[in-house]
Amino acid sequence: MTSIPTITLNNGVDMPQIGYGVFQVPDAETEQAVTAALAAGYRSIDTAAIYGNEAGVGRALAASGLPREELFVTSKVWIADLGFEATLAAYDASLAKLGLDYLDLYLIHWPAPETELYLESWRALEQLLAAGKVRAIGVSNFLPEHLERIIALGGSVPAVNQVELHPALQQRDIQAFDAVRGIATEAWSPLAQGAVLAEAAVVAIAAAHGRTPAQVILRWHLHQGRIIIPKSVTPSRIAENLDILDFTLSVAELASLDALERDGRTGPHPATFNG
Repeated sequence: MTSIPTITLNNGVDMPQIGYGVFQVPDAETEQAVTAALAAGYRSIDTAAIYGNEAGVGRALAASGLPREELFVTSKVWIADLGFEATLAAYDASLAKLGLDYLDLYLIHWPAPETELYLESWRALEQLLAAGKVRAIGVSNFLPEHLERIIALGGSVPAVNQVELHPALQQRDIQAFDAVRGIATEAWSPLAQGAVLAEAAVVAIAAAHGRTPAQVILRWHLHQGRIIIPKSVTPSRIAENLDILDFTLSVAELASLDALERDGRTGPHPATFNG
């Protein structure tokens, strides 16, 4: 079994640095995919209400027979459920679909700044944390300006900020902001949905190490201290994405990957996306 490194969050909770994401996996296929991930050694599973596959994740977790304390489960509240009471209700709905007694991490999926309801949702997440219904709380797709508003409330600082991050979109301003405030940066779409796998620098480094381009990029993330949630539904690739702990990249190789930045966003922009 691969020993996955962990990141200690700002409230002392340890989170696996490599998790398995189920974005765009249909619910009917999710149980099989998550089962393959658990068999490969993943213990952190990332889902969301809007993915429509929390039930499939729950079926796989239940069937695995793994002790609950060995698992780290993340879900997210969708834009339509922002607001204090709506977020509490959304949490209960997610928990029921997952068949769990608590979540390890609960995130606000997008800030949807047009309404500013994310501030009310943050208060709801703090209540869930205080009640022991979630071990850590955080956000997804938040810019520094949104994080500042949450921190200004004077309560908890988000433990995690999950953002689109890969060699073509490195979000250096967000990473710097997170680091100063003790927020762990988690990368969704860490492989840019395959858009950077054919880059000459990536291919050359992969050849030098006898690895795949995807493994090289995922290793780049780990070197820089980020949490990652690669996604695949192919068992061999699920395992391959986890097999990245027994090689290292040189300073020059890391720099060549850093040089691939081109503001290559594949998803919506958090400043304007309101669902």
